[in-house]
Parts: sequence; C-alpha cells; structure tokens
Amino acid sequence: MTLHLYFARRFAVIFAGLFTVFFLLMALIDLVEQVRRFSADTSFTEVLGLTLLNAPQGIYNVLPLVMILSTVALFLGLARSSELVVARAVGRSGLRTLMAPVAVSLLIGILGVAVFNPLVAATSKRYEKLYARYESGGADVLSLSSEGLWLRQGDAEGQTVIRAERSNADGTRLENVTFMTYAPEGGPRRRIEGSRATLVKGAWEIDDAKIWTFEEGINPEAAAEKRPKVQVASSLTEDRIRDSFGAPSTISIWDLPAYIAQLETAGFSARRHIVWFYMELARPLFLTAMVLISSAFTMRHARFGRTGIAVLAAVLLGFTLYYIRNFSQILGENGQIPVLLAAWTPPIASILLALGLLLHMEDG
Repeated sequence: MTLHLYFARRFAVIFAGLFTVFFLLMALIDLVEQVRRFSADTSFTEVLGLTLLNAPQGIYNVLPLVMILSTVALFLGLARSSELVVARAVGRSGLRTLMAPVAVSLLIGILGVAVFNPLVAATSKRYEKLYARYESGGADVLSLSSEGLWLRQGDAEGQTVIRAERSNADGTRLENVTFMTYAPEGGPRRRIEGSRATLVKGAWEIDDAKIWTFEEGINPEAAAEKRPKVQVASSLTEDRIRDSFGAPSTISIWDLPAYIAQLETAGFSARRHIVWFYMELARPLFLTAMVLISSAFTMRHARFGRTGIAVLAAVLLGFTLYYIRNFSQILGENGQIPVLLAAWTPPIASILLALGLLLHMEDG
C-alpha cells in the first residue's frame, strides 16, 4: 500500500508540474496573438482578460498530451533511479505497478469532467462574447428556453429580437414568430407577428403578418395593418444561425442534458451536443488509456537503451489515438456512425491495445 501511495504521489506531482508549465506556455502564446489582433482597439488589461478566459479551454484540450508526458517522466525517473528494478525484484509485476498511476489518471479524468469542464464552459462562453464585442461591437445571439427560441440580429439601423415557438433543424424556418425592432437609441420601433418566417437571401419572409408601428401620438393597435407577406431585412445566413448556437464545449456537462432537450423541443438537431456529451463522459477512460500506452513503451530499465525511440513511439501512438478519437467524433456528429459507438469505441479500443502491449512486454 505504501508503494502504491508513493507512485501515486510522484505521478500526481509530475502531472501538476507539467500542467502548470503547459498552462503558462499556452497562455503566453495566446497573449501574443491577442495583442497582435486587438492592439489598436483594446487596452492591455482587456487583452489579458481575454487570454485568461481562453487559456482553460486550451489546456483542457491538451490534457491527453499532458497525461502522456507525465507517464513518460514518471517511468523514466523510476528507471534511472532503479526504483522500478527494485519493485520488480520484490515480485511486483508491471501491471501492479501501474495501478497507482492508472487510479490517479482516472481520478484526474473524473475531476476534469465534473469540475474543470463547467469552468472551461463558463470561461469559453465569456471569451466568445467579449471577443465578438471587441472585434465587431456585437454578435448575433440565439438562445433557447422553455418559451421557445430567441434570436437577435443587429445592424446600423438598430436591433431586432426574434421569438419563435419552433424551428426547423437549421433555423431557417420559424413557426409562430414575433419580430420586435428597436431603434439605435434603444426604444421599440416596430412589432411584427406572423405564422411563419422563412430566411431568404438578405431577409426574413414573414407569412400572415400583423404589423404594429410605435410612433409618438399614434395608437399602435388602431394603426396596425395586416399583410399576407412581409420582408424584414437581415444579414443572417444559415451558417451564422448555426454558429449562434456556440460550440458544445461552451455548455457545462451538468447543463447539457437540459439544453439537448430544449434543442429537440425547439426542432433543432441536437446530435452534435449529444456526441460531445458522451465524449466527455468517456474522457476519463481515454486519459487512462494514454497512461497505459505510455507505460507500455517506457516501463523498462534505462540500460536497455533506445529511450528516445521509446518516448517518441509513445507520443506518436498517443497522438494517433487522439486523432482517431476526433475523427470518430466527426463521424458521430455527421450521423455516419451511432453516437455511442463514436464516443466509447476509441477509449475502450485504446485501453485494449495498451493492455495487449503491456502483456506482450511482461510475458512475451
């Protein structure tokens, strides 16, 4: 038990050190990029805030690499100090030696999904809002609630808030809509209600429209008019509406099930978010697979030589599995393979591959 705790503590310390180094390095690189991009329009304090908001997402994405390098550093250190040889000499097998690092990696993965994921989602969402504000002064925003979906569009003439009960999968056809147009100074200017709104090139085409105009000295209801069809200018496109949803990574894993339900209720496709949800649930297993893969190449005595080749092989195989995981995610989002297959096959296959390598090294 004491040896397990010793290995676990060493692995945790190495992981924390590498995590800190990667965080600082990525934040510094991103700070240089943000300064280059916004130097003329924003202060250094605002740029630094953007960098700190964007850094958690970056380090969260490279957690598998940090896990690989932590495992490599652990077993190379144990090999050079002959501690690994001593552990083998007292009858401890390689698989038993791996129990502590595997347990720590699994715990890190669970904490990452349960605690770090909501933090990354919150900072990423805030980063996207500030980035859009600094870059163009505003952004088209789509939000979902139990009352339906809300979409905002803006231009030099003011802002328009759109509410609809339902939508098609790509957000280009809305049912039971209300358009509320606001003047640049902030006051309401016009309200339009219709049974349906369809996005055409450069405008929303509203069917069975009733229009209220808000002008001083005029009764809006008395001056209201009905038209079978009316167009409201819009700079929105199908791609911009889809982008308004934001990446699934900007939504906390604890809020994703409710958000998915709202998407489906509103008529949108939630497949991308469902795939992300299950990919996040499988993340602890994938991080564990990275530990097993790395240990299969580096859990040996230093006198065997070719340490550099072993480390390179571990990193390359880890990167290969990481890209296979991302490719599987894309296939799942496109509907070419089932969601559960896309999310769980890469980590489980990686673990089985690593166990096969370890058993071959131990008994082969």
